[in-house]
Formats: sequence, structure tokens, C-alpha cells
Amino acid sequence: MARFTLGAKARAAGYRVAGFDEIGSTNTEALAASAAGDPGGIWFAALQQTAGRGRRGRAWHSTPGNLAASLLVIPDADPNIVATLGFVAGVALNTALGKILPNGMVKIGIDGADDMDGRSRVALKWPNDVLADGAKLAGILLEAARTTDGRQAIVIGIGVNVVAAPSDLPYPATSLRALGIERSAEDVFEALSEAWVEAFGLWADGKGIAAVLDLWRHSAAGLGAPVAVTQDGVVRRGIFETIDSAGRLIMRDDEGARIAITAGDVHFGATASAQS
Repeated sequence: MARFTLGAKARAAGYRVAGFDEIGSTNTEALAASAAGDPGGIWFAALQQTAGRGRRGRAWHSTPGNLAASLLVIPDADPNIVATLGFVAGVALNTALGKILPNGMVKIGIDGADDMDGRSRVALKWPNDVLADGAKLAGILLEAARTTDGRQAIVIGIGVNVVAAPSDLPYPATSLRALGIERSAEDVFEALSEAWVEAFGLWADGKGIAAVLDLWRHSAAGLGAPVAVTQDGVVRRGIFETIDSAGRLIMRDDEGARIAITAGDVHFGATASAQS
């Protein structure tokens, strides 16, 4: 039976957790809690999802023993900035993995272009993935809803491949077990709940977004590398320069123009060159 436990800092900050062996979708459960009037600050965590969702309505496959966790928050922030909570989650997840993985595996500073293919240790991939050896280890999904009193509720869904990665994906994926790390979903969740408290506190209802984005950049995959971004079937190519103050990917194309990307499927290095 799942035994999800909050870290000490998370408990002290008043967070709560509801744990499940199996659930349809932790995001759906969190959205339902918001609709029922929950004040936020509650995690829903499960060892398996049967109806998980990824970006753009894609299915998110879940093997028993992996981590699916969703946090409901109702921030007192400008609605235009709440989307940057995805970067808060990325920073928190990267920090949590730093507690789980051996020293040297988690990226802690900008070190060039990750061998030009995002393959240096564990790093954050714009906009909402975590890579290990260039393969997807974890993903983040934000969903928004209105509370009964008109405020904006945000659900931050996080999926981590703990024991296995799906095999039927159009991109490489990996798991902690495949990396030689034998830890439980409950271990990862406890570390994540702790790291979230610090990252969310730094964000400070959006006032600290610059500091959060700086931490995210320092853990980014593919900086300085060739990048291809697919948007509605159109592929743009260039060099990944940075993310700007709004969290947009800034790419310099072959003509030297700087292009701000707000959404799209991103590929680095050799994978970028293969996109058509």
C-alpha cells in the first residue's frame, strides 16, 4: 500500500497529502478538490494512473510504482504570471532529484551545450520536462480552474518514471531504475514536497520569478546547442540562447534573428537536425 509522506518543511508549511495506490488522474482529483472548495496546499499522489494526461491532451502512461503527483495551489498572483509555476516545479523537481541521485548526476550549473544534445547528467528541458542522458525522466503539466469565489486555482501535475519508462513514445525515455537508482515513488515524493516549499517560497506569488528563472537556466539542457521547435507542423531551427524574463525560449535563427518561442515541441542537437 502506498505510504506517501510529506517532508518536515512541507508539514510545517501546512501542506497536506492524499495518497493512492491507483487513481484515474491525480490532476483530475486536484481539480475536483478545487471545485469542491478546497483552499489549496494539498498534494494528490499515486503509484499508478489509469487516465493520466500529458501536454496538449496527450495520454501519460503510468507503470505501477512510478510517481504521479499533483499539487493544488491558489496563488495570490497576477493571472498572467501563474504559468511560470511550471518553472517553479522544474526547479523543485531538479532539487529533489539532487537528493535522490548520486553526486554529479544532477546538473547544477551551465556547462556549455550538454555535448550539443542535452545529454549531460540530469537537466531541465524547456518548457516542462526533466532529461537524464538525453531521455525523458519526468514531466510537468499545469492546469487552471476558477474557484467558487472567482480566484484562479492551479494544479501542478508531476510524473516521474521511477521503476520504468513507457516504451511506445515518439522520443527516448528512461527511469530511475534504468539509471541504476533503486528508490521508491514515496522517496521521490517526500523529497519533492520539501523542495517545492523552498522553490514556491522563492517565487513569492510571482514577485521572485526572476530568481526562479535564473535557477532554471542554471539547470537547463541544450543551452548553446542547435534546437528545432515544431509549431503546428512548421519546424523552426536555430541556436537555443536562453529563456527570457517571461519564460519564453529565445532562439537565434540562421539569419541571426532572435525568435521568442512560447510553445512547441523542442529537440536538441542531432535530434534537432533530424526534424523535418
